[in-house]
Amino acid sequence: MEPVRVGIREFREKLATYVLESDAPVAITRHGDTVGYFIPARRNRSDEERAALKEAAERLDALLASKGITEDELVADFKRWRADKRR
Repeated sequence: MEPVRVGIREFREKLATYVLESDAPVAITRHGDTVGYFIPARRNRSDEERAALKEAAERLDALLASKGITEDELVADFKRWRADKRR
């Protein structure tokens, strides 16, 4: 599912709408660059969705393990990349 892209101001102004009514992920942008994501929590995910999420998590864990990378290292690398991109 492709996320809806909205500017940070619009997201802030319509926060209640996104929180209460959105079913799709929202990519929050600032000056055209994605700065974050809002993933709405749904109380009733289908069995198919839960299975797909579990499979995606398992695949990510396996990929990280095969490369010898921890989650903390991945997050730190991403933060460095974002900081370099801002310069």
